[in-house]
Amino acid sequence: MKIGPVEIGAGSHVKVMGIINASPESFYKRSVRTGATEIAQAAREMQEAGAHIIDIGAMSTAPYLETVIPVEEETRRMTEAIGAAKSACSLPISADTPRAEVAQAAAKAGAHMINDVTGLKYDGKMAKAAAKAGLPVIAGAYSSAPVKGDVAGTLAALKESMVIAKKAGIKDVIVDPSIGFFRSEGKNPFFTKMTDVPWYARDLQVLSNLDKLARLAPVCVSVSRKSFMGHLLGVDADERLAPSIACEIMSAINGASIIRTHSVKETVQALAMLELLR
Repeated sequence: MKIGPVEIGAGSHVKVMGIINASPESFYKRSVRTGATEIAQAAREMQEAGAHIIDIGAMSTAPYLETVIPVEEETRRMTEAIGAAKSACSLPISADTPRAEVAQAAAKAGAHMINDVTGLKYDGKMAKAAAKAGLPVIAGAYSSAPVKGDVAGTLAALKESMVIAKKAGIKDVIVDPSIGFFRSEGKNPFFTKMTDVPWYARDLQVLSNLDKLARLAPVCVSVSRKSFMGHLLGVDADERLAPSIACEIMSAINGASIIRTHSVKETVQALAMLELLR
């Protein structure tokens, strides 16, 4: 499959997706870009550093934060950010949103893909919106009902999203295991409730078994700076570059097709070295 001109999946090198957060509430403050000039500069720098795709988020969905904003504000942020990024680089743009109205506006603004951490399930109109726009979708593992935190629970959630996508007429689906989004509790509706294992144990298990997810569809992994590293290693988000790179490399070895990251330059270099070692 292709995202714009970028080939994704079997036979292709692992692609790097750079994160731009146009949302001041995002958990990793160094990724936040709130003005057109800042966003354009970040997009330009990511392209120069070797990114293949840029993912723009306009509302944080971090489970442990109260971050839900009015859909009008998310739409404004998203469309302005897409315009700024497109003015500064030629990379395909992914719009990170769980809401159909925002996805529709993003498509009109020139987005090439929709990234929905809820796997087309939070907003019942999302699948139809993506299909009408003719855009590929990254479907995150998500369930509105409690699930088990093992790999089987993740696979079941993703299979449900693939059925939804197929019924809506979405041709291309990439799956995302939603690292950090399976929790016993949270402060917004975008996480999946589980109580059988600690969230950090679930994340480690899923990352170690990505090959099982890759049998469904190409896999996008977003592990950069995630909280399980902080819990296990006792480091805050600013100190999680090294463990992030380690997890990204293992994800690539285990079958990921896209690595979504805050640290484009370092991730590109790490993946290039991995290719040289293979």
